[in-house]
Amino acid sequence: MISCKKRAKYTFLLPFLFIFFVFSSAFAQAPEEAGAVGKAGVTPAPAAAGAGAGGGADAGVIDNGMTLFKNNCVQCHSVGEDVVVGPGLRDVHKRRSEAWLLKWIKNSSALIQSGDKDAVAVFNKFAKQQMPSFAFSDEELGSIIAYIKSESAAPATAAAPSAGPDTAPGEKVGENAIGNVGGTVDLLLVVLVVVLIVLVVTLLIIASVLKNYLKGKGDLTGAEQEMLERRTNFANIYKSKAVRIIVGLIFVVVLVDISIDKVMGIGIHQGYAPRQPIAFSHKLHAGDHQINCNYCHTSVYKSASANIPSANICMNCHSQIKKESPEIQKIYRAIENNKPIEWVRVHNLPDLAYFNHSQHTKVGGVECQTCHGPIETMEVVAQYSPLTMGWCIDCHRNTPLNTEGNAYYDNLVKLHEKQSKGAFIVASNGGTECSKCHY
Repeated sequence: MISCKKRAKYTFLLPFLFIFFVFSSAFAQAPEEAGAVGKAGVTPAPAAAGAGAGGGADAGVIDNGMTLFKNNCVQCHSVGEDVVVGPGLRDVHKRRSEAWLLKWIKNSSALIQSGDKDAVAVFNKFAKQQMPSFAFSDEELGSIIAYIKSESAAPATAAAPSAGPDTAPGEKVGENAIGNVGGTVDLLLVVLVVVLIVLVVTLLIIASVLKNYLKGKGDLTGAEQEMLERRTNFANIYKSKAVRIIVGLIFVVVLVDISIDKVMGIGIHQGYAPRQPIAFSHKLHAGDHQINCNYCHTSVYKSASANIPSANICMNCHSQIKKESPEIQKIYRAIENNKPIEWVRVHNLPDLAYFNHSQHTKVGGVECQTCHGPIETMEVVAQYSPLTMGWCIDCHRNTPLNTEGNAYYDNLVKLHEKQSKGAFIVASNGGTECSKCHY
């Protein structure tokens, strides 16, 4: 029979064996995960280490490039061949030189205005959609290109899912498009949790060993006997002043955090998707049947506001199509009763803010999806963007103005070029002045 001391020694080894097992499992999985493209599109380790997929870049560079890509690029580009807003980037490093790619990402507007044939061709091919400028360092851009190289080398079926036309309404592109964390941070969190669990288990084992030792001891002192018979009194723990203070502080911190979140969210209705009086599907009309937005919203390019279509526009088609549908019958009843359809407004700006729709769509060439998201995939329209002042200002600070063919800007561009080396962006034309939107 094993003595008490030996039993204590073997029991004490359990937490260390547990730690060894956890770390062995974690590091055993690392090579396996590195050898295949994961859910987040992590580059295979063998390809990153050599001159293959990552072009000689190490896993850290590619992982950083993946994070930058998901936080800044995935809204408009896929790493495959699918066209989102801009072209798919699979093998883009084979079609363009790295020097050209750096110039294009940093300031596409300047490259287009310089007359670069490739830049002009891409600009014209994708409906003259202006790509924002990015203030990335050469190292950051290199990591993005390394990530694209690694994804291009992976089989097309194994490529990480990108934001495309099938993105769900109101779903945020690139789960997290804000604040994605790498595998290193995730591993660190797992290790911390494991350490805490091991500490608790160790303390319980030590307490059990001490009790077993005392039970096996023949002559116990009064203090030892009291320790052996002692039971945890949860009532005393609850009555403890220190415990009550800690619980109170946690409650206050949680309450303050919730209050701050609620206060900061006042007036922001991102994801708002009200039920409409008629179940109209943008996915069916704008997506499947590819009806141009301008057909229904007739003032989208010529008015300060995008109008809600009147019932007679619906009847251009539905006087012959699906006439017996219960939803279409609602349109008939509205016309017969000479009453407008009471659509619920989705995108609301405060009265103190002035927004001109045609200035953005007609003059600026901004696509509908830039603000409204993948509207052609939405069964029920939801507010895709936050529409906050900060969101608008950020856009004005990063969006180059397309001045080509518009003589109004000629002198302004010349003056800007004399005073600054940066791109002629919306902010350069007073786009961040208070009176532009508040007057």
